[in-house]
Amino acid sequence: MTKNELAETIAEKAGLGAGQARSVVETLIDAISDELVSGGEVSLAGFGKFSVSHRAARTGRNPATGQTINIAASKAARFSAAAALKKRLNP
Repeated sequence: MTKNELAETIAEKAGLGAGQARSVVETLIDAISDELVSGGEVSLAGFGKFSVSHRAARTGRNPATGQTINIAASKAARFSAAAALKKRLNP
């Protein structure tokens, strides 16, 4: 499902206009992104939790040349599904 398809589904189920639904989806994505950027996490009961995962700097190997390279530390978004969502996925 794409962002536009999600907005269409929300519009149908909530009785909103297509533009309003797109605005809701954009606002939700912005709010979650802003919280993650500030180092927080977003927990949605019954759905799951968005958090930031920290990856330490490490050395790796270029698979094409075999040369050792340094991989910088980084952050990544992480999602952990809630028990209720896992139960719906695995009835």
